[in-house]
Amino acid sequence: MDSDEPKFAPRLENIETQWSLLQRAHHGTLVSGNDARKSLVLRYASAIRSYVKAMTGNEADTDELSQDVVVRLMKGDFAGADPDRGRFRDLLKVAVRNMVRNHWAKSNRRKGVDYDLALAADEVETGDSDDPWLDGWRKNVIDIAMGRLETYQHQHDGNIAHSVLKLRMDFPDLDSTALAEKISGEQEREINAATYRQQLRRARIRFAQYLVEEIANGLDDSDPARVQEELISIGLYEHIKDVLPEEWREKNG
Repeated sequence: MDSDEPKFAPRLENIETQWSLLQRAHHGTLVSGNDARKSLVLRYASAIRSYVKAMTGNEADTDELSQDVVVRLMKGDFAGADPDRGRFRDLLKVAVRNMVRNHWAKSNRRKGVDYDLALAADEVETGDSDDPWLDGWRKNVIDIAMGRLETYQHQHDGNIAHSVLKLRMDFPDLDSTALAEKISGEQEREINAATYRQQLRRARIRFAQYLVEEIANGLDDSDPARVQEELISIGLYEHIKDVLPEEWREKNG
């Protein structure tokens, strides 16, 4: 296991934002452009699909429309994107929404179906529940950070960062004693409650770092204050602020 608590040190200065990746996707060489587009698709495919499903309400249409959006993304339909127009996630949301509505309209005209997806999409946006795009985006961001944590665990013999944090997420109502028993069974070694709490804090610090770096990816400016604003906007700041260094919290309000 790790003997030292990880330091919260996100690499924001040299991070390649999704805006720079997007520009490389459309203006780089053939090889680098293809690689960049693939990276964007893999990173946001789940958020795209969940949003499409919220608009269509069924799996068959979701599969067809999501595939169409992903194909168009791979072909470079975001070439005119401009970071001055706002956050990357907002641009992508509008683009996905427009693509789905246009595809649906053309398809239903051929089939003679009288159904207005524009109206359905508007109902999704104005319903009582949270914004489905924001919900999907938040889950996507968490999944990416958790994926990095899992990779870190695999690369460091004896590390259990991903395992302890995933248990906490899966069983939020269990206390540390019960969670320690579960992790002991998974790891086939004795881990007491105190050790579990220590490992969980270390895992949450590393997870917070990955989360902050991922959020910075989607901004045109990776300034920490902007990152904090985005974390608050998508409802994640409250979940990690207690593991941020005091000076980072003070700097960012």
